[in-house]
Amino acid sequence: MSKGKILVVDDEPKIVNTVRAYLEREGYQVLEADDGRQALEIFRQEPPDLIVLDLMLPEIDGLEVCRQIRRSSDVPIIMLTARQEDADKLIGLELGADDYVTKPFSPRELVARVRVVLRRARPTPVPATPSRLALGDLLLDEERFEATCHGQLLSLTVTEFRLLAALAKNPGRVLSRAQLLDILGESYEGYERTIDAHVKNLRRKLAAAGPGGGCNIATVHGVGYKLQETHYAQD
Repeated sequence: MSKGKILVVDDEPKIVNTVRAYLEREGYQVLEADDGRQALEIFRQEPPDLIVLDLMLPEIDGLEVCRQIRRSSDVPIIMLTARQEDADKLIGLELGADDYVTKPFSPRELVARVRVVLRRARPTPVPATPSRLALGDLLLDEERFEATCHGQLLSLTVTEFRLLAALAKNPGRVLSRAQLLDILGESYEGYERTIDAHVKNLRRKLAAAGPGGGCNIATVHGVGYKLQETHYAQD
């Protein structure tokens, strides 16, 4: 039985073949695309469980592919990039990518990232834990993976939802970037700046729903982030 369907998008056949071999060895079904236009067509016709997406693609580049996918789906996306600049990686994260891997990369590391991101997207429910959280006008339902602010449903990626839920479960407590990475299940060095990108996305989406009412993430400079307070919603 397949562990999940992975769409690998890259215009370098050697990379695609290597990634396919490692993913299939781990039990994943693999779809392939060698340009951005084909990637979008496959995404619409045969929706995958996760996308491995190169940034530098013919026809439509990876950033635009990510942008278009995020208009209709929160499918996990791992970017592949040959660029070393942090700004390029953060742009992708701000567009809604969940993770990134810099070329050249270890296929084993990529498979590990796929496993981690899919695990975040398929959380194991814990019946004894209340699933509904509230902070003013901010409401989160972990069973449905839904969040609303001022009554408006927020369009969050899995990573953004889990990050917001982690903050909401620790009322008044400042969580460092390293702590948030640990909560999200990451264990890779150099990932603390990705938290900043995800928080930036969260703030933008919360602000679009309206100011105040618990729909704000506070920065504690030099330490991390926090929400002021929270309580469990009553059914």
